[in-house]
Amino acid sequence: MTKLKLGPLADSKPVKMTVEIPAELHRSLVDYGRLLGEPGGPPVDPIQLIVPMLERFIATDRGFAKARRSGQAPKAQGGTSSPSPD
Repeated sequence: MTKLKLGPLADSKPVKMTVEIPAELHRSLVDYGRLLGEPGGPPVDPIQLIVPMLERFIATDRGFAKARRSGQAPKAQGGTSSPSPD
């Protein structure tokens, strides 16, 4: 089996989301979902890949983590991304 950065996806309540992505990125997501569904399983819907990929990207971005720890990156509060007061 191909070693991928994402493991099996946790069951989660679906959330309606609208996003436009380039066709090449969509093809890559379809291919990734096909590989994640192997061996013998059904392919994973590309929509289900977006959130885990973004979470993984943010979780493994050392520069972002360092900036956040040092207070350089604003923490999201209730859907906003305004900086915290000094």
